[in-house]
Amino acid sequence: MTETLFRNALILTMAPGSNGATLSGDVLVRDGRIISVGTTVIPTPDMVIIEAAGKLIMPGLINAHTHSSETFFRGRYERMPLEVWLLYAYPLLVGTQISPRLLYLRTLLLAMESLRSGVTTLSDDFFDVPGHDVERLATVFSAYEASGIRANISSAVMNIPTLDALPFAREIVPLELQRLLDGNPQIRTDEYIAFCKEIFSTLHGRAGRLQFMIAPSAPQRCTPDLIQACHALARDKSVPFHTHVVETKTQAVTGQLLYGKSLIRHLHDLGALDRHTTIAHSVWVNDADIELMGAARCSVAHNAVSNQKLGAGIAPIRRLLEAGVTVGLGTDGVCSNDTARILDVMRTAALIHGVSGPDPEEWLTANEILHAATLGGARTALLDHVTGSLEPGKAADIIMLDLDTYAFQPFNDAERQIVFSENGSSIKLVMVAGEVVVRDRKLVTIDEAAIFQEIRETVPELLAEHGEVERRNRIFEPWFAEIHRRASLVDVGMNRYAGDMPFWRRN
Repeated sequence: MTETLFRNALILTMAPGSNGATLSGDVLVRDGRIISVGTTVIPTPDMVIIEAAGKLIMPGLINAHTHSSETFFRGRYERMPLEVWLLYAYPLLVGTQISPRLLYLRTLLLAMESLRSGVTTLSDDFFDVPGHDVERLATVFSAYEASGIRANISSAVMNIPTLDALPFAREIVPLELQRLLDGNPQIRTDEYIAFCKEIFSTLHGRAGRLQFMIAPSAPQRCTPDLIQACHALARDKSVPFHTHVVETKTQAVTGQLLYGKSLIRHLHDLGALDRHTTIAHSVWVNDADIELMGAARCSVAHNAVSNQKLGAGIAPIRRLLEAGVTVGLGTDGVCSNDTARILDVMRTAALIHGVSGPDPEEWLTANEILHAATLGGARTALLDHVTGSLEPGKAADIIMLDLDTYAFQPFNDAERQIVFSENGSSIKLVMVAGEVVVRDRKLVTIDEAAIFQEIRETVPELLAEHGEVERRNRIFEPWFAEIHRRASLVDVGMNRYAGDMPFWRRN
């Protein structure tokens, strides 16, 4: 039996009903789980004592949506809308597959940065070109296992050709360019489900903190039978059905042109909108969509920083919350953000919603932001029974912040100063499942300097190769930029205060 006692701490539990109130006292951890919170504990000789006077103890942060596939592309792109950015971050004309060692390092780097910034759980919407491979996904699991982080990990799937998942593409992209993309084989639904079942039998549950989740890329990129089969399997295995929906206006137009309805309505009509459904982005939802989402009690991963960098817009988070939708926070991938720090997302999300309307009572509070970054984020991962708050019986996923830092001088309000002032420099200790993974602001399980050195030595060659891939894909940019431009001129009925509007019209 292993016991750890955080002694004399200021405690922010984020438990339901706590309303952001802090406690003073001890937190006892035994065999990876929280035993008591706030009560005074008499130490025993075998306990590990962590003196926490002058420290704040709180739940580890949850990154509800990210992509480890992008980690090596940090700082590579700017001034690109999503439809253009995808050409370079997820190129249509692919290069050689990244080596297993670089795949491991890429995943590990994301986990390292996440832990250093207080993230104890992340949902990695991992995408691997050209397909789905058990050994390569096992490499991703191995990196997360070595880091000590908790993670939901996917092998994202799509089976509709890119040009058939975009509005206007077939009418404006030159035929010679279309021919470069057509003819690529698409995975069948039964093949993907068989792959997923193999992962559930081999990798799911690894280390007690790593799970597999089902992630069809987006409803317009997947056939209806694939969407329905993925959702059924997610329900059967009690894991998230994690997908991207209406991140951009182009995607809002796509739903109307392809299906004559919104993509949210399309998911609903396929029977794939419920408590298991976690939607990344949800920027261009209308009132009818929000009503469906609230009734389904689905979740949204709000990617406030990425949505701004890619020019996607601001999700209507206040109205989603009022409808009963669970909201978590995501960084998105590192090359559309360009960090893995959920604290940056928290501050951005707390600020940008001030422009969503003139009534300050409708703006998001620090408590709502912090809830989204902890218990709300855990609910998006279907892990709220495991983590997200400091309660007896839950996993000991804990971060300890030093209050003797600039962010807390002087100390006025714990939640507001975490959201508006903290940048991660106060995080002194991080624990996942009762194991300390960051101590005195240093990673415990990993030789950070050695990993950085290996990345400096090996990744430049990969990036040079990717530069050639970018050059090859640049031929598509004018046409994808035109798709983005045309979509921007379409009225998709997004008057969010007048209910569902008629079908689109050209301005």
